[in-house]
Amino acid sequence: MMRWLTDELPNYQQRQDLLAADGTSRLSPYLHLGCLSALELASRAAGDPRSPRGEAFIRQLVWRDFHHQVLAARPDAAHADYRPRGDTWREDPDELAAWREGLTGYPIVDAGLRQLLAEGWMPNRARLITASFLTKTLYHDWRAGAAHFYRLLLDGDIADNALNWQWVAGTGTDTRPNRVLNPLRQAERFDPGGDYVRRWLPELAHLPASAVHRPWRLPESQRRLDYPDPIVDLDQARDRFLAARARS
Repeated sequence: MMRWLTDELPNYQQRQDLLAADGTSRLSPYLHLGCLSALELASRAAGDPRSPRGEAFIRQLVWRDFHHQVLAARPDAAHADYRPRGDTWREDPDELAAWREGLTGYPIVDAGLRQLLAEGWMPNRARLITASFLTKTLYHDWRAGAAHFYRLLLDGDIADNALNWQWVAGTGTDTRPNRVLNPLRQAERFDPGGDYVRRWLPELAHLPASAVHRPWRLPESQRRLDYPDPIVDLDQARDRFLAARARS
């Protein structure tokens, strides 16, 4: 903890969402298991109150505390929508299996899910991208995604997991419940060089940054048979989701 606070915290705000930089603290499993005190960690991150170097990191700790308070007030939010939107979620076992295995055909999504399978962990930005893809792009029930995370995450906290999933799904505390994270724009912004994708998808490791996030655009002769085409068209999926929400 002290090494990270000394060496990495000063750069946290600039690096926390850059997937290839691995700029998050990775302290969440220790918080979840009670090995670290969130209050002590926030106090140490704050340091000199005249120097707000730890504010971005402390905000993440505050979100964690907020979710615990919400769940204490609404225990049913662990499994029920905090703010129901009348969703009739789609059920497609093959799509769900492809998502779980990191075989959706969208490299930034698949990289996050492969990291989860390999390490039992992934950075917050990858969690947002993969969760949005399941709930907003595929329009699957957030509980299916939350259950997968519970099984694998080293920091699988009930309050944070359920309420973060609901935030992304638009059934929780988000003030913009219909926001959709486009995985291609997220990839361009948070993995512009493609290093994160190449790290976790060895079948795409040979591709340059210009192609790694859209391998389906490559000529047939350059495409790998061991990586799937996209399982859904993003524009059609977004329109389907928004239409479903409008009817609910």
